[in-house]
Formats: sequence, structure tokens, C-alpha cells
Amino acid sequence: MNRPRVPVAVLGATGAVGQTFVRLLRRHPFFELREVAASQRSAGRPYREAVHWLEGELPDAIGDLEVRPCTPEAVRSRVVFSALDASVAGEVEASFARAGATVLSNARAYRMDDDVPLVIPEVNASHLALVRRQRRVRSWEGAIVTNANCATTVLALSLAPLHEAAGVRTAFVATLQAASGAGYPGVPSLDLLGNVVPYIAGEEEKIEVEASKILGRLEDFAVAPAAIRMSVHANRVPVEHGHTVCVTVELNRAVEPEEASELWRRWRGHPLCHGLPSAPDPPLALCDDPDRPQPRRDVWAGHGMRVLVGRVRPDPVAHLRFAALGHNTVRGAAGGSVLNAEVMGRMGLLPDVKEGAW
Repeated sequence: MNRPRVPVAVLGATGAVGQTFVRLLRRHPFFELREVAASQRSAGRPYREAVHWLEGELPDAIGDLEVRPCTPEAVRSRVVFSALDASVAGEVEASFARAGATVLSNARAYRMDDDVPLVIPEVNASHLALVRRQRRVRSWEGAIVTNANCATTVLALSLAPLHEAAGVRTAFVATLQAASGAGYPGVPSLDLLGNVVPYIAGEEEKIEVEASKILGRLEDFAVAPAAIRMSVHANRVPVEHGHTVCVTVELNRAVEPEEASELWRRWRGHPLCHGLPSAPDPPLALCDDPDRPQPRRDVWAGHGMRVLVGRVRPDPVAHLRFAALGHNTVRGAAGGSVLNAEVMGRMGLLPDVKEGAW
């Protein structure tokens, strides 16, 4: 059945994540990319002239779009995907929500606000109900919905089946994060080639608090964070795409590697995601080879939306240890926001989309 596609805009469309939004939306069955917006220095120019396009061919129809300022007066779409830098996202995204737009944000500005959903749909689609509280508390017609930090997304997806079955008590995490996670031009090549940088500003703190919110429970229109003690080391590595997390977990009950592997194999996530265009089936896959997952070989699984788990083995101090991998600009950024929007449409939380229409 043919349905009219929902007109959408991308804020911060010239950056690396903004370009990923453009690629994911250009042939989307539910959304039609009508508007691109960026900074004042790009506004008024054709998109092809304003953007340093990084991957593949820029479609002519999108290249012809005039870049608009990031203001609700200039952007008319009521569904807006935001790839804005955190330094400017806060006020800009709020201005769109006040004007009646639903903002799907990749920025950290509102992630930890009590009335803002921080969502990985397969894990906690039910948290999208916070949108109703947000509209009431803030007295605006629109809404802001956030997706998680890119490394948090890989971590939380891999922990979700274990947490549902046995409860995660403690997690020790080391991340190996790709260069593209720093945006473009990102980390200077002479700082990263042949090197590992054992520091990413603010990253460890974000992962520790965001994962607990995502894995928490929604109670009376508030999220009770999961009581997980978490210790994180964040590292930038010379990989183009794909964040790897190496995890050691202590659970509320002992789980053997065989049981954990079966939990990952069976897990399909929240039913609201099933059958949606951006939802991989399955959302998680288990690698049997002892040297996988690897970014070069595995990062595009499920069109970049699937998380791979491998090296599952017992731990002599805690219960289990394993490695997980996900595409940071697709699953961990733009693709996560697009899937959030698809689920919101199915729930009747997007403008002009009836519940169950998708």
C-alpha cells in the first residue's frame, strides 16, 4: 500500500553524521528528505557547494537543495533530524520543539534530562512514552528524543539480553573507538596513525550514565536507572568505522558462556521494532570465530545497524567477558535516530502519522 512520505529535515547536514542522515533518508520508504540546514556560512548555497561529501555519489536532487539556516522560521518540516554539535544543539533543538517540531537528536545536550527519552528502540522503546510528559511539563507542542552516544549504543545493545535474563551488577569496559567518531576532519592523521590515544574527552562519563538510563525501567513516566556499577576506559584507534567494546560483567546470578551465547542468539528486542525498514533482524549476531568481530570484516552487518558479539568466555574475577562491535555513525548515530523516528511513527508520536500506520 502506497502512503505519502513524511517530509523531514536534517540539521547540521554538512557534517559527517549529517551526511549519514542524508544517505539513510534519500530513499527511505516513510520519510522524504525535503530540507537540509547548516551554519550561517553555508546557508543560501546549494548543498553540493556547501558540503565536502565524504562517501559515494551525492544524488543530484539532494545536491540541488538550498541549505537553510537552522531556525524554525527557515525549516518548515515537522520532523527534524539533528546532527548538530553539542555546543549549539541545546538552544537550537529547543527552539524547534517549542515551534511544534519533533526533533530526533544525535547530540548529548538533553540525553540525561528526566523527561527526555534516551532510546535504543530494541532495548527501551517503552521510554518513548516520556514524550507525553515532556510536552506537558515544558508546554511545547513538539518534542526532543535522543539516541545514545555511539559507544554506549554498542555496549547497551550487547548487555540488554544479559540484563533481562540475569541482571547486570558490574561492568568493566574498554572501548576501541574509530576515527570517524571524532567527526570530520577529526583527529589529525599524525596523532592517530600507528597509535592509540587513551583519552576521549567526556566519553567515559557519558557511557557510564547513559547505559544505566537506557537499561533502566520506566515507572510512572520517569526512568529508574539500572543499578549497574560501571568502569570505562575510552580509546581512539586508527580504524575508519566501527567501535569495539571489550566487556567484563558480573551478573546477579552466574551465567555460563553457553547460556549467554544462546541469549544473544535468541534475542530480537522490543516488538515495536519488528519489520521496520531500519531495524536489523536480528539486532544482535554472535560471531563463532575466536578472532571476530573485526571492524574491517563485520562493521556493515545489517547495513551497519547490527551489533556483533564475540569472544564469549568465562572470567576468573567476574562471570563473563566478551567483545562487541557496531558501526558508530550508522547504528550509533544517524541510523539510531532514524529507527527512533520509525518506532515513534508506529506509536502515533510523530506529527500527522496515525498509531499503527506503519
